[in-house]
Amino acid sequence: MRITVTVDGTRYTDDVEPRTLLVHYLREQLGKVGTVVGCDTSNCGACTVHLDGHSVKSCSVLAVQADGCEVTTVEGLARDGTLHPVQQAFHDNHALQCGFCTPGMIMQSIDLLADNPDPDEQAVREGIEGNLCRCTGYQNIIRAVQDAAHHMRPGAGPEAERVAGGDQSAAGRAASSVGGGGE
Repeated sequence: MRITVTVDGTRYTDDVEPRTLLVHYLREQLGKVGTVVGCDTSNCGACTVHLDGHSVKSCSVLAVQADGCEVTTVEGLARDGTLHPVQQAFHDNHALQCGFCTPGMIMQSIDLLADNPDPDEQAVREGIEGNLCRCTGYQNIIRAVQDAAHHMRPGAGPEAERVAGGDQSAAGRAASSVGGGGE
């Protein structure tokens, strides 16, 4: 089947087998290897991406279901060399160890913050409960999500400007450690 999908701002038209999972299309046909294959059963959340602005586990969506849609992967979050505020907060708060769950955690956290821009600890725990981490114990992840929420608030001051739009040196140092290129 022929599909047309916009991924990270670029429009692609490709032929795919009807049974191809979105995660495999992203990784194998488009080279978006920041989207990780974890369990292939939708339990772990490592493959979470945004489909038309909402988080989905890409191992549970067929590529043909994304036809005509916009997909954002963790690789599409940074702008002009500057990490997304959630990516930056994960880096600043050491919210990763092995990094395998990080792309999905970041994508789910962005969706959570879109729905609840000021989550307490319990809201963060509930918001990421479909994403598993085997290394961190979640404390730093929760801290990172709340830190990102603080920096993403309108009028959060110069720190928000740094995180949202300008500290190139921090972005360069952190780019490889916040879910943007694992294989």
